[in-house]
Amino acid sequence: MYKAKLNNFRVSPRKARLIADLIRGKKVERAQAILKFTLKKTSEPMLKLLNSAVANAKNVDQVEAKDLFISRVVVNEGAIYKRIMPRARGTAYRINKRTSHFEIEVDKKVKKEDKKIKTNKNESQSTSKSI
Repeated sequence: MYKAKLNNFRVSPRKARLIADLIRGKKVERAQAILKFTLKKTSEPMLKLLNSAVANAKNVDQVEAKDLFISRVVVNEGAIYKRIMPRARGTAYRINKRTSHFEIEVDKKVKKEDKKIKTNKNESQSTSKSI
């Protein structure tokens, strides 16, 4: 599992989650194509963040981008910048300028053979515990 994180990006989390939902669970190459052609403010920094997570995978374990998929995308609230808009009769309305924290985790694809081996090990462990 390889991570990348971006804090306090100046877009509301609600808008950023729209982009995160587009790429969640997809292969890295497919997600990069989606982000490249999505016309939203959030898509460019999300693409840079995804490329950063892929670069982390290459540096740590020499894993190719074609072998990775997006295992987790999280968009959380960041700091809220509070501003004031003057209104009638000397009152003031508050304007909240919201920010977001992005987290992306990419992971290696698990082959079907590996899953079978892991499940067989788990089954043998569970039977030995119950005896």
